Amino acid sequence: MKTHVKALVVGGGAVGTGIAYHLAKAGWDTMLVERDELTAGSTWHAAGLLPLFNMSYATTHIHKYSVDFYKGLEAETGLNPGFYVVGNLRMAQHQQRMDEYMLYSSVAETAGVYHEFLKPNEIKDRWPLVRTEDMIGALYHPQDGYINPADVTQAMAKGARQLGATIERKIQVDGYRWTGSEWIVSCTRLEEKGGMLVATDDRFEITAEHVVTATGNHAQRTAKLLGIKTPAVVVEHQYIVTEPDPALVEWRKTNPQHPVLRDADAKWYVREERGGWILGPYEKGAPARFQYGVPESFRADLFPLDLERIEQEYMSFIHRIPSSETVGLKDDYNGPICYTPDGNPLVGPAPGLRNMWLAEGFSFGITAAGGTGYYLAQLMTQGEAEIDMASLDPKRFGGWMTTEYASRKNEECYDHVFILHHPDEEREACRPLRTAPAYDRQKEMGAQFGQVNGWERPNYYGPKDAPADFDHNSRSFRRGDWWQYAKAEAEAVRNTVGIIDASAFTKHLVRGPGATAFLDHFTCNKLPNVGRINLTYALTDHGTTRTEYTIVRLKQDEYYLISAGAWTAYDYDFLQKAADDWMASGHGHIDIHDITTQWGVYALAGPNARALLKDIVKDADPDTVLSNKRFPWLSYRDIELGMCPVRAIRVAYTGELGWELHYPIEFGRYLWDLLLKAGEKHGLKPVGARAQNWLRQEKSYRAFGNELGRDATPLEAALDRFVDLTKDFRGKEKMLATGIRSKCVTLLIDGPEDADPWGKEALIHDGIKVGRLTSGGYSVAFGKQIGMGYVPAALAEPGQKLKVKIQLKEWDAVVTEDSPFDPSNARIRIDG
Repeated sequence: MKTHVKALVVGGGAVGTGIAYHLAKAGWDTMLVERDELTAGSTWHAAGLLPLFNMSYATTHIHKYSVDFYKGLEAETGLNPGFYVVGNLRMAQHQQRMDEYMLYSSVAETAGVYHEFLKPNEIKDRWPLVRTEDMIGALYHPQDGYINPADVTQAMAKGARQLGATIERKIQVDGYRWTGSEWIVSCTRLEEKGGMLVATDDRFEITAEHVVTATGNHAQRTAKLLGIKTPAVVVEHQYIVTEPDPALVEWRKTNPQHPVLRDADAKWYVREERGGWILGPYEKGAPARFQYGVPESFRADLFPLDLERIEQEYMSFIHRIPSSETVGLKDDYNGPICYTPDGNPLVGPAPGLRNMWLAEGFSFGITAAGGTGYYLAQLMTQGEAEIDMASLDPKRFGGWMTTEYASRKNEECYDHVFILHHPDEEREACRPLRTAPAYDRQKEMGAQFGQVNGWERPNYYGPKDAPADFDHNSRSFRRGDWWQYAKAEAEAVRNTVGIIDASAFTKHLVRGPGATAFLDHFTCNKLPNVGRINLTYALTDHGTTRTEYTIVRLKQDEYYLISAGAWTAYDYDFLQKAADDWMASGHGHIDIHDITTQWGVYALAGPNARALLKDIVKDADPDTVLSNKRFPWLSYRDIELGMCPVRAIRVAYTGELGWELHYPIEFGRYLWDLLLKAGEKHGLKPVGARAQNWLRQEKSYRAFGNELGRDATPLEAALDRFVDLTKDFRGKEKMLATGIRSKCVTLLIDGPEDADPWGKEALIHDGIKVGRLTSGGYSVAFGKQIGMGYVPAALAEPGQKLKVKIQLKEWDAVVTEDSPFDPSNARIRIDG
């Protein structure tokens, strides 16, 4: 057996074999080890569905690749993966569900996923066993269906072997040790005795330059061995198999296989199985299991059944397919499926570790296995994937996350598989948890909160006496009841002054004798002088945008870095590893500290912002302390507001006269009360994240995770003014070599009266899809919809007319100049 390989994959389910196949195809010497038999985890009892439906751009690409890839496996390996392309019919009982499908249609169109919409009579004509009188329609994917999980896993395993990979079974990994250049993986060979796997005396080590863990149900054990945390926790999933349905058997005599059915409003899927049906419900109350590890005795086992828990779903299945009422039950399963709090898997580099890659937390592992292998192999062998994988990165969950939190959120995620996924959805479990100091004050004022990286953040301020379910009932795929409140908040920022709690911002302190040289190479813009700030970008080695930073230079070699609140652990990991590499190459020492929870932030913005602050600032000359001379735009000053010391930064994400007020966290309630009281005569209004999102689009301010990511360079994002080509910086040569594949633009849209774009919609020119929106919303300045997105450079000139597809209709849009609102920044720079 080999003891030294380029890449070691740990875990022999569908995901692990998919990764091994693609690494071997990329030319890497690859080995896969499995502690039991291939498919012995969740793979063996999976229903094998291959749904293309997904609201995530990255995940949609992963699923599409899998479906296409599986169709060619038999020709390549000689093994039939058991792929039945029967189609997938996703039904809708009400208009909101159809609105969800119409929004999904935009994502599907941008990713090239074919789909159709069907009316109830069309469904009944084609599939008469389905009751349709209480439906309003359905979404149909004719190109997917279901697959045999064991067969597709074995086919990928054979394909991997044909490409030179080695696969070893009955090997348990007991430890990982990094030498600085490779991993030493401690292993024990297992053998079967009396139905149990027991350790033998055969203990050995495998040396690998790279390791990928795809350990499924064993993710918690893997995390402990690596010394990291993971939110991947198992949840029970039940499904039942019926005896043959005579009506189905009769229908099949003259028809092909029945498509997979999904009655999302009833929370189940159904597919054909040997003349009968497999019913898979996603019920409320399915518990998390194995939070602290899988018992040694648990192999390809199942949990005790709890059929009462799925009674409601079973009865709705009978309603939808009436012929099933007299059909008996043949088999039933209750097995473990791994989840994460947001439902997306964990794919990418492990936090704090080198050459350690995670592929864990797959609730739809069969669907994702092929695509995960393809894109993860690109990340590993090329440095980046062709799509931005940040939304799946394991570091999107911070170290603050506990086992209890992950368990409860994963249970919620399971229950929400078929819940309406509004773009303005905010899930309630485990909240509130991380709260800024003024949380209670804001709640009393009617704040309706969202959750960002565990932080409670006001999305908007509704009525003070709003019922507890106000926000839940306000959600919509169109303009929800919250829209009017966000509009009033955006107008206040433009006309008087607004205050936004931005405490969730990520904040890092970078200092030391090597800090200046490091940051100068790490980022693409000029570093600011002491007392000044700059907006800049850290690039990947491929020249695309890895992180956006506002850099505040506190001292000669001391910097305060501000980045997106959702990406704290993601940013810290990249920053620290880059600094470690810099120091290892002989440069000066650098200290990096995550100080996110030490500083709160209130953003004050609007024409009256300076007048408000003048009333409470303590200075020998309060009339000039906030003037352009003493406090110019894009500078920072330590000031005192009442009795609160403040690190004030003259910048505003809304494009108005404004300051970010960074304060020591313990002063948060005092400062909030002080600002609110002083603001009474200035028209101060608390403002949430949704209004801020609209306002920043009026200024064409890019947002990380939307316009900015690892699939576009800063030059493609039209951020040339923040790129200093006279200096050397990380990713510069690759950025220049990439050129301009597409360009970021801002568009004003004449859209529907009751809906705004969400940032998922297709952009069309002369009837052809030419790009997609990455952000969307409403502009109070222009009185119409607004959006940002990417199109070919030839279509990026101001005045270019395009179409935006919203609710299946094409609406007129025009490319505007960058920063259509106040393009000269006169309002931001105004003196006083």
